[in-house]
Amino acid sequence: PIITAEQMEKYDGFIFGLSGRYGIMPAQMKTFMDSTGKLWKKGALVGKAAGCFFSSGTQGGGQETMGLTTVTFFAHHGMVFVPMGYIDREKRFSFAEAHGGSAYGCGTFAGPDGMRQPSTLEKDLAV
Repeated sequence: PIITAEQMEKYDGFIFGLSGRYGIMPAQMKTFMDSTGKLWKKGALVGKAAGCFFSSGTQGGGQETMGLTTVTFFAHHGMVFVPMGYIDREKRFSFAEAHGGSAYGCGTFAGPDGMRQPSTLEKDLAV
């Protein structure tokens, strides 16, 4: 993470970027979230906005699950989850090309070797 748990009190909201395999967030991100116990005890994050975006290797790589598992962290802290939702249904449900994302956040498929970059469609859905 680029931010420390202690720095989180200074900000009004957060968007977490997650890479994952098998539908779970990386251990580093889980460790970061686990380090926020002092903030939870003080209620320091109550009312702050939070969202996420994600990348997985392939379709079926667990993007929805990764997004959903962040909601428990947000809820325990009293944060306000701000999902992307299905705001552009025509693009979101397009079968013209494979693309990542879900109602929980925007996403991309990195490919099995991690070399694929987000497509124009995935970038459009992230705006």
